[in-house]
Amino acid sequence: MAKEFKRTTVTAALPYANGPVHIGHLAGVYVPADIYVRYLRLQHKDVLFIGGSDEHGVPITLKAKKEGVNPQVIVDRYHNLIKKSFEAFGISFDIYSRTSSKVHHKIASDFFRSLYDKGEFVEKTSEQYFDEEANQFLADRYITGTCPHCGNERAYGDQCESCGTSLSPTELINPHSAISGKAPVMRETTHWYLPLDKYEPFLRKWILEDHKEWKTNVYGQCKSWLDMGLQPRAVSRDLDWGIPVPIEGAEGKVLYVWFDAPIGYISNTAELLPDSWEKWWKDKDTRLVHFIGKDNIVFHCIVFPSMLKAEGSYILPDNVPANEFLNLEGDKISTSRNWAVWLNEYLEDFPGKQDVLRYVLTANAPETKDNDFTWKDFQARNNNELVAIFGNFVNRAMVLTHKYFEGKAPVMGPLSEYDQATIAEVGDIRKNVESYLDIFRFRDAQKEAMNLARIGNKYLADTEPWKLAKTDLGRVGTILNLSLQIAANLAIVLEPFLPFSALKLRDMLGMKDCNWESLGRIDLLPIGHQTNKPELLFEKIEDAAVEAQVQKLQDTKKQNEVNEFKAAPAKSNIDYELFSKMDIRIGSILEAERVPKTSKLMKLKIDTGIDQRTVVSGIAEQYKPEEVIGRQVCILVNLEPRNLRGIESQGMILMAENADGKLEFIQPSEVVKNGSQVS
Repeated sequence: MAKEFKRTTVTAALPYANGPVHIGHLAGVYVPADIYVRYLRLQHKDVLFIGGSDEHGVPITLKAKKEGVNPQVIVDRYHNLIKKSFEAFGISFDIYSRTSSKVHHKIASDFFRSLYDKGEFVEKTSEQYFDEEANQFLADRYITGTCPHCGNERAYGDQCESCGTSLSPTELINPHSAISGKAPVMRETTHWYLPLDKYEPFLRKWILEDHKEWKTNVYGQCKSWLDMGLQPRAVSRDLDWGIPVPIEGAEGKVLYVWFDAPIGYISNTAELLPDSWEKWWKDKDTRLVHFIGKDNIVFHCIVFPSMLKAEGSYILPDNVPANEFLNLEGDKISTSRNWAVWLNEYLEDFPGKQDVLRYVLTANAPETKDNDFTWKDFQARNNNELVAIFGNFVNRAMVLTHKYFEGKAPVMGPLSEYDQATIAEVGDIRKNVESYLDIFRFRDAQKEAMNLARIGNKYLADTEPWKLAKTDLGRVGTILNLSLQIAANLAIVLEPFLPFSALKLRDMLGMKDCNWESLGRIDLLPIGHQTNKPELLFEKIEDAAVEAQVQKLQDTKKQNEVNEFKAAPAKSNIDYELFSKMDIRIGSILEAERVPKTSKLMKLKIDTGIDQRTVVSGIAEQYKPEEVIGRQVCILVNLEPRNLRGIESQGMILMAENADGKLEFIQPSEVVKNGSQVS
């Protein structure tokens, strides 16, 4: 039997403060965490929701160097932007702080010192890359070079973003410093390591035996790490941005960001509750739940628990319901390629539609495998579900109540069998939704919650009270009373998922209480209860709005192709005599037609100024025959003729391949006489 806890500490992964947050973050971590916290609060459970920005580490210093500013400028900018985005989307943190705070610096330093004084660290001296011109050791992200696996010349010392392979700096071919551009040298440096191998037996029992209820993707990744065998992990780095290592002889060294960041959960709690934070982290009656993405599983299930175990006074996480990744229009979300839907931009493009995005992201939540967000699906779910089912039901129920009963909850008369069957379905909603929320299956939970709107919509469509109004107003009253009760239940059950819409619905219904224990009852609005003026909860999203978003992504893709374009290496040298034999002339295309049974070839008739000749060119996939007639081109006229698909091709026209693969004609900027030589 599961243990009953007095309180729950819920943490959400600390987003990295070197850029805004996008829909992948929202879907993977913050909406699920918020749904769960709101659910617990509706049950009047004692819960604390902790968040904050992760503000140390190399990517921030790289961005600061690129902009020529202090790292604090970068983290201030993005911390504020991220915090505002979360607030706008209703992510209801009890505190959203940051790891650059004084409270965090002290608690993280004290945590390190506690483990150091207990002898929990291993001190090691090793050789690492050093930039002699910048006079500093290089973190992995400060080293770039050629990936040994795919040949990408811009791979980092920790990962190749082209093929996704994890790397160490010494694996890079032709490594160089991202600071000075110079080739680094190897120098000795000393660091402190947490011996994860020491905690492997504890972790095997704690995870593999005691927490088999964890999500399969989390359990499986943990088992994989443990089966490979754990190795000591450095807890310090040679950097000038971060929390200084608090011992003598550690000048120029800071706590490694992976060690310092999870302590941010603790320090943010202490900042919020300076006198009582320990009960949320050290009391055995407290349940700790981490919401993270799959890239953070190892840190929250293996590394951080080992740190807490080593310290000795902290509780360990009871569950870590990590999600997989959300893709965008079939492609992996990438901040470096700007392939993302940024929350701050969404708020500008779709004002007041935070719940629409929350709904769609939950419906497509990557709970056990990667999933995909598309703008067409976003539009369809809004129009076909939120508008046509939820919004339509509520609007009809309220408009009819105002039309026939002045907006007051009418008397409930005798119930038909269909009424009773509908009431029974309403009564099942609470246990159905709870069965999924309690095991972190938010996608299924939202679907069950929306089923209540489907029940209400079907009930109104089947009973057709507008047809009964002239003959049986008493029956109409019963139908509309039950419909209003269903709407009131919707205002409760959808609060964790769609907080803005649920609040708007409660305001329209004139509901004061939002109590989970009331869910399933059909007496939430007493007879004669006055409702307020009905308003539309949702509005249709038109094609133009979605097409604009798709076009924005297409523009991004084109720009990336241009940015990533690499010229092919030069061919081997030729002598001048060979080059001088090439006779390139200006000609005009007189006729053009596709070559039958081919996709690429086009037959051209060209006036070269010398003669009129036939040339076969591979441009048919990108140009129509009527588009090329009349163009002036550059043509190599003394190329040996070739037979292509039974056609003798007498020359070659010159084309350039653009960064996006498009072939462009090489032609004079002004019209010149055909036959003019190119020299």
